[in-house]
Amino acid sequence: MLVDVGLPLSLAFIMFSLGYGLTFADFGRVIAMPKAVLTGVILQIIMVPAVVYALLLFTDLPPEMAFGTMILSFCPGGVTSSILTKFARGNVALSISLTAVVSLVSVLTVPAFVGWAAQTFLGEAAPAINITRIGLTMFALTAVPVLIGLLARHKAPKFAKETEKFVFGLSLLLFFAVVTATLGTNMDMVKANFPKLGPLLIIINLILLVTGFVVAQVIGLKSKDGICISIELGVQNAASGITVAGLVAAASGVSDYGIPSALYGLVMYLVTIPGVIVIRRRFRKA
Repeated sequence: MLVDVGLPLSLAFIMFSLGYGLTFADFGRVIAMPKAVLTGVILQIIMVPAVVYALLLFTDLPPEMAFGTMILSFCPGGVTSSILTKFARGNVALSISLTAVVSLVSVLTVPAFVGWAAQTFLGEAAPAINITRIGLTMFALTAVPVLIGLLARHKAPKFAKETEKFVFGLSLLLFFAVVTATLGTNMDMVKANFPKLGPLLIIINLILLVTGFVVAQVIGLKSKDGICISIELGVQNAASGITVAGLVAAASGVSDYGIPSALYGLVMYLVTIPGVIVIRRRFRKA
């Protein structure tokens, strides 16, 4: 019962912290830099799942693990992406805009993609998926908290600025609590699949980081934009993936489908942070 209530509430607070760090002006930047925003959104929503799907074709993961990995790929960027982008000297304004926009759009895209992935990887074993229920639940747990956080900051900007670090810090603690709970509850499944799943997630992370930057360079975006998009692709909202996995399973406790998201919630930092350090040194004079 504690897990069933704690997981969705944790995601809701994490998304609230995202909105709490936003202003209405952040959404105005979407119009100010449409090429960079559109590139980031398309890569996040279309390319990330495509890359993960292609890699899964060359693995022999159990169907539920493959399906769980696809769920992860459908999720938006994580709330820590802007901090990593700032440290890497990337475009922080773009990072904030992309995280917010993709998080809101995912309310529509995630349920539809999940339905397709379930049939593709689970076949007849796929559970009955209520796409409408997933969409409405995601709206309640992601879009609504973001809006509440945004309005709270708008109504009390001084107080929000003073408490922003505390709220964000608490959201990080909740995030790692969600990841720990998922891995701990499914430890036998984690141990059985880590030799295959762990390396796959590392490869996914590396490919997304590199691809985001390369694509941005090829289409003529600035290096700072490329750094931002790279990190946005590599840092996924693992808490969202775990929650969606639970909604699909419609079972009490933490679903096996959430294991890839939970494991990636740790792996992505082990890969991305060293990458960010390399990028920071490479563009030290930028």
